[in-house]
Amino acid sequence: MSTSVFARFGAYITKKSMCIWLVSTFVITLALPVWAGSKEKDEETLKNATNVLRKMLSDQNIPSDVIAKADCVIVLPNVKKVGFGIGGSGGRGPMVCRSNSTGKWSAPAMFSVGGVSAGLQVGGSSSDYVLLIMSEKGVNAILNGKMELGRDATAAAGPSGASAASVAGNDILTYKQAKGLFAGVSLSGASLQPDNDANQRLYGRSITPQEIVQANAVPTPMAAHGMVARLDSKYARN
Repeated sequence: MSTSVFARFGAYITKKSMCIWLVSTFVITLALPVWAGSKEKDEETLKNATNVLRKMLSDQNIPSDVIAKADCVIVLPNVKKVGFGIGGSGGRGPMVCRSNSTGKWSAPAMFSVGGVSAGLQVGGSSSDYVLLIMSEKGVNAILNGKMELGRDATAAAGPSGASAASVAGNDILTYKQAKGLFAGVSLSGASLQPDNDANQRLYGRSITPQEIVQANAVPTPMAAHGMVARLDSKYARN
């Protein structure tokens, strides 16, 4: 084999390695805002989630009786999708649940979402998601640790212009905001797990999601007052 062939082969390997390095650097750079955390960012996430929830509750396309039957709500603002060829996603957001004793909504427990999707994804983008937890099985699956939608609890695209009766039997209903409107979307295969670091930053101590949303062991942070107050005013149970 001639020297020129070796040279061309070496140049090809170098170029390919550089492309892989550039793609990896791009993905990591976009993901850093998701991985990095501080109390200020956690509070910003709560405020963003409040705005997303406000828009959803005012969307006439989402049946109010479906929301009324939800045991818990998870709001995931600005979920990032990054990658080339095989793309990843990541983000975080609060989960709030109704109290069995008072019917009021709890303080928020922070969760992170992630997943892998196949297909070409050029660049990065972000989307807002709302998950309605409709059953005790769904609630327990999420609170017990890392879980996969569609495997540990049934997950379906949320209905539009339908009643709660038409989606009976689903543990979790999922919606995505697109162009200011909410529509059902499948998140089957995505994973959810408690963001223990964010919860510790928000509440000043190590605390489990169960303590937050079921035992009502902590008061609602100021940044989430708007979210909880809006749910209490519309969907508290007496």
